[in-house]
Amino acid sequence: MQGILLVGAGGAIGAMARYACGSLIGRLLPMTFPLPTLLINIAGSIFMGVFIGLLARFMPPQQAELRLFVAVGLLGGFTTFSSFSLDTIALIERGAVMQAGAYVLLSVVVCLIGLYLGLLMTRGVA
Repeated sequence: MQGILLVGAGGAIGAMARYACGSLIGRLLPMTFPLPTLLINIAGSIFMGVFIGLLARFMPPQQAELRLFVAVGLLGGFTTFSSFSLDTIALIERGAVMQAGAYVLLSVVVCLIGLYLGLLMTRGVA
């Protein structure tokens, strides 16, 4: 139960931060290209790398609560792309390059297809 609350609290903060950053970037740099989302995904991935790197280097492994709050909650709420990036790099670092490639391909292609199918269902086409 404590883990759920940590993830929920971090996720709420991360989602609010994503909305605030996206709104600010959108006002400063108005365009049709989804630059706010791209920049948030890049920033979230960098933050995830720094956090996990620092956690692994300086914190004892029993810091699960901090990882749940920051990595899963805060950064996961800020951008799930940071979690996707971490999972992919973890597979590569374990030598599972083919699995990492399949994960990237499936995540991008199948998620795009899933979103499109969801849109078709709401439009009464599928």
